[in-house]
Amino acid sequence: MPLFDFHCRDCDKTSELLVRSSDTPACPHCGSAEIDKLVSMPAEPGKSKGIIQRARAQAAKEGHMSNFSAGERKKLLKT
Repeated sequence: MPLFDFHCRDCDKTSELLVRSSDTPACPHCGSAEIDKLVSMPAEPGKSKGIIQRARAQAAKEGHMSNFSAGERKKLLKT
């Protein structure tokens, strides 16, 4: 089930709700059905520098190089 952001017209609060497409959600604060689905910002793929660095450090501890590109592996194995 996907998470959606909703804004209640009655109590003016925004909530994140887990709903099925067949469900009609209600505001968790006041119980009103007068809520609008908001456009949510999509999540970025997990390719940040910090995630990559941590994965590479863990791979090095475990003795494999699966998180390195082929070119990087060649450089590392030559030294």
